[in-house]
Amino acid sequence: MPQSLGAHSSQLARVRELLTKEGRGAQQRFLVEGPTMLCEAAESGAPPIEIYATSEAYAATGVIRELESRGIPAFLIGQPTMKRLSDVKTPTGVLGICEARIHVLEDFFHRDGLVLVLADISDPGNAGTLLRSADAFGVDRVLFGAGGVEPFNPKVVRASMGSLFRVDIGVGKADDLFQRFEGWTFMGLTPEGLPLSHAADSPRRALVVGQERRGLGAWERLCGQKIAIPMSGQAESLNAAVAGSIALYELSGRARQGA
Repeated sequence: MPQSLGAHSSQLARVRELLTKEGRGAQQRFLVEGPTMLCEAAESGAPPIEIYATSEAYAATGVIRELESRGIPAFLIGQPTMKRLSDVKTPTGVLGICEARIHVLEDFFHRDGLVLVLADISDPGNAGTLLRSADAFGVDRVLFGAGGVEPFNPKVVRASMGSLFRVDIGVGKADDLFQRFEGWTFMGLTPEGLPLSHAADSPRRALVVGQERRGLGAWERLCGQKIAIPMSGQAESLNAAVAGSIALYELSGRARQGA
């Protein structure tokens, strides 16, 4: 049975700290909201370690009781408290705390395949969408630039629609990778590049996606090849999420054809 917590519980103070980047970094945990995200986490093998819910949401959400049966503790809180713990205007009434799993760079580059690198992308919606696209096209490693949005920002988590739990996540700087991993081709997505069809065809490739306005920034010197998406219309550019998703589709499809 769930335990009820008062609004001034010190336990809830720790939960509220997860609304900040500093709190998430210190605890190595992050928040997910809603029954769908709880299911995504559980089905991906990374179930929440704690669940918080209003009494109404607890009664209406079967997945909470299923997770309780696995030994995951659930706590009841009031609606005003839930509003203080949620970062959305209309809370779902259900929160989960998950462990933030960050892979070291060696985990990313010790095997063949396609890696997605977010070159200090700051918009959480773009970052979350690119996580979702990577998951959709079979790319299982996403490296976040340390100068951009962090992977467990609540808006990134929501925009990923659960894909965050199905890909390996890393964080690093361009200097961490420069001339460090032999045999890898880093391909920077930029309007000045060669057409996407000319992308390097090698077993170890990394697609580097930058911001629409600032481009690749410090990550540009990593890129042994620059590629672009040819456009026949009048739009000057695509945002990072759209451009990166198109490139992921093309590159992952070529990898499947060569398999």
